[in-house]
Amino acid sequence: MRYYVTLDPSPGADPVIVDLQELPSGALDARVDGRVVKVDFVSPGTLAGQLSVRVDGKIVDLTTEGVPPDMGAVASGHRSYVRVESERQRSADAAKKGGNRGGDLVIKAPMPGRIIKVLVAKGDQVAIGQPILVMEAMKMENEIKAKASATISEVHVSVGAAVEANSKLVTLV
Repeated sequence: MRYYVTLDPSPGADPVIVDLQELPSGALDARVDGRVVKVDFVSPGTLAGQLSVRVDGKIVDLTTEGVPPDMGAVASGHRSYVRVESERQRSADAAKKGGNRGGDLVIKAPMPGRIIKVLVAKGDQVAIGQPILVMEAMKMENEIKAKASATISEVHVSVGAAVEANSKLVTLV
């Protein structure tokens, strides 16, 4: 299966192409941008989203939050936002959109957390990549950024609000 992975996604960022195939032995054949990478992983505990991943002999403890395509990831104490799309998902999304954005764009919470700053209001103009709010998750502050140049149509949250993963935060038009 082919995946398109964008680390700390910003509009126009090029994704890394990851091809994964499970071999009859149960091992994974992994290629990152065409380069063969030795990969294996285990789920060390009962907590969802926790993995120990070995990549080319280096072990990384990884915690994921949220659900694809937009997720949060913590590896070696560093938090990142990640966009992970399968080839099927990309094709389905392109078919639904007909090649253009059209309509409203809803920005959703990539993980559960608490809103600590709202940086925009209804009617504000925002640019691609502009911070629109700050949310706290796992004792870390995370900027949520605009995914398009647009106008704020609706702010669905306020300071202090607790949100679940995939909760509506802001609608752009």
